[in-house]
Amino acid sequence: MNRLADVTSPYLLQHADNPVDWYPWGPEAFEEARRRDVPILLSVGYSACHWCHVMAHESFEDQATADYLNENFVSVKVDREERPDVDAVYMEAVQAATGQGGWPMTVFLTPEAEPFYFGTYFPPRPQHGMPSFGQVLEGVHQAWEGRRDEVTEVAGKITRDLAQREFVRQAAGVPGEEELAQALLGLTREYDPQRGGFGGAPKFPPSMALEFLLRHHARTGSEGALQMASDTCERMARGGIYDQLGGGFARYSVDRDWVVPHFEKMLYDNALLCRVYAHLWRTTGSDLARRVALETADFLVAELRTEEGGFASALDADSDDGTGRHVEGAYYVWTPDSLRALLGDEDGELAAEYFGVTGEGTFEHGQSVLQLPQAERVFDAERIASIRERMLAERSRRPAPGRDDKVVAAWNGLAIAALAETGAYFDRPDLIEAAVAAADHLVRLHLDEHGHLTRTSRDGRAGANSGVLEDYADVAEGFLALASVTGEGVWLDFAGLLLDQITTRFTDPESGALYDTASDAEQLIRRPQDPTDNATPSGWSAAAAALLSYAAHTGSDAHRTAAERALGVVKALGPRVPRFVGWGLAAAEALLDGPREVAVVGPSLSDGRTAALHRTALLARAPGAVVAAGTPDGEEFPLLAHRPLVDGAPAAYVCRNFTCEAPVTDPGALRAALDGD
Repeated sequence: MNRLADVTSPYLLQHADNPVDWYPWGPEAFEEARRRDVPILLSVGYSACHWCHVMAHESFEDQATADYLNENFVSVKVDREERPDVDAVYMEAVQAATGQGGWPMTVFLTPEAEPFYFGTYFPPRPQHGMPSFGQVLEGVHQAWEGRRDEVTEVAGKITRDLAQREFVRQAAGVPGEEELAQALLGLTREYDPQRGGFGGAPKFPPSMALEFLLRHHARTGSEGALQMASDTCERMARGGIYDQLGGGFARYSVDRDWVVPHFEKMLYDNALLCRVYAHLWRTTGSDLARRVALETADFLVAELRTEEGGFASALDADSDDGTGRHVEGAYYVWTPDSLRALLGDEDGELAAEYFGVTGEGTFEHGQSVLQLPQAERVFDAERIASIRERMLAERSRRPAPGRDDKVVAAWNGLAIAALAETGAYFDRPDLIEAAVAAADHLVRLHLDEHGHLTRTSRDGRAGANSGVLEDYADVAEGFLALASVTGEGVWLDFAGLLLDQITTRFTDPESGALYDTASDAEQLIRRPQDPTDNATPSGWSAAAAALLSYAAHTGSDAHRTAAERALGVVKALGPRVPRFVGWGLAAAEALLDGPREVAVVGPSLSDGRTAALHRTALLARAPGAVVAAGTPDGEEFPLLAHRPLVDGAPAAYVCRNFTCEAPVTDPGALRAALDGD
């Protein structure tokens, strides 16, 4: 047993029995490297990473490799999901040196944490032009022993180059009509009209860009924006990237057609996509969007919810194929023979046609990933439901993929927002209750009395790592959504507490630029700062959006100013790289629309007339509209102040840009006020 036995990260715990003498990231490892005068091997990965598991099995479980590592290096294992700051800093170095990156990330450092040699996956034997891991270790060791001056010079130069890189430049002012129109044009140019989505393979769900497109359509009426969003959502929902039996989305598609997924299922993808499909339904009334939103929400609750009420990070891509071997996708794939054996000849053939299971297979070894390729033909709904039920029962008997059950604050914030809104839209109070339970969990375990967040927890035990910008921003976003849905102002208060941390500890006071780590966080060789969306909204964009919503709720000029200053980067990047700043563009749409402020007052939210107005407000398509609901002059929300009933009836007040319309008591009139110009 090495030094990973007492950590909270499931990924690190997977390596606790390795013969490699792993250290977690921390001063002890670097002190030991200085004492022994040896370099650091930094290995960064995450639990659902397929090639991380491959390299672990091939190299880190190998005794001879471990012996060499233990003798000549201090080995440090990092879960990138627990320490995104460490990952970001060294990934920037890897990408600068090699032109590419990925996980597992393999970096060799001096005892002063300066990087000097980089890579990702290394095989146990030389192949495809790659050296073996053993050759890399020997080469690094020989360089350290025989060419130390050269190594330290390279390490120092790399570190200086990283430190001297310009931080993100803001544009003056906020993004306006011109920038958002240019962003839409940029997305149109990259759009794949045959398959949906943007770019080629591998193809990732463009959740943040889809949110921008839906908001842009709502504000401007652009049919092109709506078409790109709705067609992409349909292609994904019919593809293999979506689990046609159990709901939920895989991480990405390895092909352009959404057929073959990389099978890991991440909390953040499914939270973001659940919300996208709910918003698509809100815009179009699409039955497909409704089904996918609810199935994805049910997947989150059924498969990722923890005993403590939070949500686990991911399901692995790999699982036992029934022979003791861990194989990617084994849990999800089918053959015509397996369908006939389960369902009989007639239903087996129907299932193969319905789900696109072919004799040659769409995956590996004649196996197929389930899809819904038959968009035109009408099938017997009851018969298909019976087939799905039997297939799902059979699949449940297969060895399930492993679950990374650490709770990440940021991703739980995204899940809270998605479940709260989906529950409200579709009259599913159980989903709202799940969102409240997750929020309670974060407050109890992740938030201290100073308003500081811990990034992760597991089994009811908080981790040791401080929250980063995305944690504060995404949790605030979740709390703001929960406040609007539940009418409980305490969630607005908690959001304000977190946003105040952003403005004091993560913001450059002169420029308004944002950093990914707090001013009092551990100092790395560079303070990470990235405004671009990747798998999740950037902390920068998420902070801008949450600050804007909070300002609309409270009338706080300071928070509105902070949001506008943060959005300067969207003005600069939106027209150039819209795919990678979608969340910021969505926030900019809200800014241009106001955002609108809606106060719903009535004797109680359980009152039928009040509930109808509240639901209408929540279903408004106006970008970024905020909703406060409660009793007249209620103290739960600032927007309720001086809002009386109208002739004794529940009423809704709509304001934007410091101007309020006359209150309305009819849901239809409220709908017109919110969805019009």
